Amino acid sequence: MDDSTGFFDLQVNGYGGVDFNQEDLAAGDLHAVCERLAADGVGGILATFTTETLAKMVRRMANLVALRERDPLARRIIAGLHIEGPFISPLDGYRGAHPADAVRPASADEMRRLLDAGGGLVRLVTLAPECDEGLRLTRLLVRDGIVASAGHCDPTLDQLRAAADAGLSMFTHLGNGCADQVHRHDNIIHRALSLYDRLWLCFIADGVHVPVPALGNCLRAAGMERAVVVTDAVTPAGLGPGTYRQGRFQVRVAENDAARMMDGSLIGSAITMRQSVRNLVERLGLSEADARRLTVTNPRRAIGLEAG
Repeated sequence: MDDSTGFFDLQVNGYGGVDFNQEDLAAGDLHAVCERLAADGVGGILATFTTETLAKMVRRMANLVALRERDPLARRIIAGLHIEGPFISPLDGYRGAHPADAVRPASADEMRRLLDAGGGLVRLVTLAPECDEGLRLTRLLVRDGIVASAGHCDPTLDQLRAAADAGLSMFTHLGNGCADQVHRHDNIIHRALSLYDRLWLCFIADGVHVPVPALGNCLRAAGMERAVVVTDAVTPAGLGPGTYRQGRFQVRVAENDAARMMDGSLIGSAITMRQSVRNLVERLGLSEADARRLTVTNPRRAIGLEAG
């Protein structure tokens, strides 16, 4: 698989034993993870940085950018950065595994610090529209040519529509980053699905984050034209059962399961894109062409790397 036909993953926090969010990411770590991704058929990713103190996020991003610049393979595989947080909902459930003490009110100045640390590589930012007063961050990102995505959020339908009017164009891992108990009809999943013609809708296809029947329903509602599959992979992705480190947390992976914190709550997937495709084809019955669209073509289109 060459880079243009390989899988493209918009959300990779770590992979093959390497955590992009670790304090001491070294050149050898970065090269090794890119080798592993390439061997697993991945042509490109967005390395994803999740909610932490602003100083730590800035330091970690700047470090990866500097390491990537010196490594041709890393420049080929890491097409850009995805910042997921810290401007997300502080509410339990919607916040997900993001540490509560690091979630922050939306701030244009702090967003600029993160973008500067990204050295022009930031392509995608996940935020909570209802926490973005006046949609200032959304507009700032769109002006800079960066995709603004809703995620870890609970906006009303009117708030979500207003964000789309301001340029928001994606929803991050729909069906996750929300409360376990929601209104049966008026909930964030249905609100986002109702805007299927305006938003790229992303899903994790490990069969755990969104059970297979529910994933099938969501994909039918979203349609193949604007749906995207991501892994939301964390450090143990591709390694199998065990205990690992992701950011500030110890995580464990059981057989055929996602990555979980020690209290059992989800923190990311341990799946590869090849495994995602097998789930789409063998468990959901999608065609190879549709699975390819979700994992190869649409992710590139969604961030402007391929014409729509």
